[in-house]
Amino acid sequence: MASSSALASTCQPFIWDDALIQRYDLSGPRYTSYPTAVEFDPQYPLTDMVQAAARSGASGRPLSLYTHLPFCAHLCYYCACNKVITKKRDKAMPYVERLLKEAAMQARLFGAERPVRQLHWGGGTPTFLPKDVMAHLMAGYGELFNLQRDKERDYSVEIDPREVDQDTLPTLWDLGFNRISLGVQDLNPQVQKAVNRIQPREMTEAVLNEARRLGFRSINLDLIYGLPHQTPESFAATLEAVIDMAPDRLSVFSYAHLPDRFYPQTRIVADTLPTPQQKLTILHNTINRLLEAGYEYIGMDHFARPDDSLAVAQKEGRLHRNFQGYTTHSDCDLVSLGVSAIGQTDDAYFQNNHDLPVWEAAIDAGQLAITKGVNLTRDDRIRRWVIGQLICQFRLERQRFADQWGENPDRYFADEFRRLQPMMRDQLISDDGRTLQVLPAGRLLIRAICQIFDLYRKSGASQRFSRII
Repeated sequence: MASSSALASTCQPFIWDDALIQRYDLSGPRYTSYPTAVEFDPQYPLTDMVQAAARSGASGRPLSLYTHLPFCAHLCYYCACNKVITKKRDKAMPYVERLLKEAAMQARLFGAERPVRQLHWGGGTPTFLPKDVMAHLMAGYGELFNLQRDKERDYSVEIDPREVDQDTLPTLWDLGFNRISLGVQDLNPQVQKAVNRIQPREMTEAVLNEARRLGFRSINLDLIYGLPHQTPESFAATLEAVIDMAPDRLSVFSYAHLPDRFYPQTRIVADTLPTPQQKLTILHNTINRLLEAGYEYIGMDHFARPDDSLAVAQKEGRLHRNFQGYTTHSDCDLVSLGVSAIGQTDDAYFQNNHDLPVWEAAIDAGQLAITKGVNLTRDDRIRRWVIGQLICQFRLERQRFADQWGENPDRYFADEFRRLQPMMRDQLISDDGRTLQVLPAGRLLIRAICQIFDLYRKSGASQRFSRII
């Protein structure tokens, strides 16, 4: 017998159904892009990227500027990011000098005058950089790009609270950052020891409170469920402590144990991981508790307070999704800098080399380090738009589709609508002839719904992705 439960915030109803989860919890993309990164061509011509950047520049769209800073002083055993573990802070400045060389090349291609509405430093650990190096990087960007200082900008940085001293947050604030994301993962000491990330609650809370005092907004905390020694009870205790801290946003990610792909995970003893059923219980309890505490379920792993810009954008149909996750800046083309970084225009994606020495050699030679990419067909752009509507707004309006693309959706997606029928019978999604609406039971399984519109998944090959839940 399937068990189900429902809780609702004012406009984010949610239903958990064990039988439906068992039926649809297969593998699938996270749709931070469409086509997804597995479709990127390893022989992608650099000339195609240059032409895409020129079309982007002609559009006059604002820019989002992403920087990948790979250095970490400590190895977290769960981590699957592209990183360099080192205690040598003097490695930062040579990397930053190369970033600025790369930025100069990109600024010439994309247009230096375009306003940078969104800026993000990710990693790795961006706060690994000494403060003078951070200032040097941001000053260089200010000379190359049209950085903004108004309240509407979204300038964010990922922070490891273990890499914060009394000057870190004031420095970031003075440099123009106005939003931060704090890595927490779990507050239980046994779990922290097992993943080599000792970070007392007091440390996290002190950083969050100082950030609030300085004026940072939309403060996010990252949690991970499925880590060693976690139980539904232990994670519930972590969650209560986090709710007490009252972040504006929460990201609650599922840990995927893939030691064959990510060597640091070999340090994690598989027998200490929660069972699949325990993981589901942790997620179920977490969603219920966060809704109870007044957070809204934005989608997938993300929650936000009702007055946060993410929740407001979702209500107004303006929410967007890219490689940084959910965002309010749907109109920005993405200029990405650093090893493994992925850029995006309206009709192309392109990615830098993952290998740090190879990236460095390309930049030193005065060349871009792009090694993979894809040019989008009109069909790709149409399907990206549809998947974006479903995964961000939880609905697809036929008239809006017709106005946007000049196509009849019932003709264009006749096969997809046919393949949606089982999901309609299972009440994951409804269709009144005007709007496809994701129902409460379908919100958790949104990746499965989106796959119906993914042309590349029709032939299978979903095993290359993580499980949907």
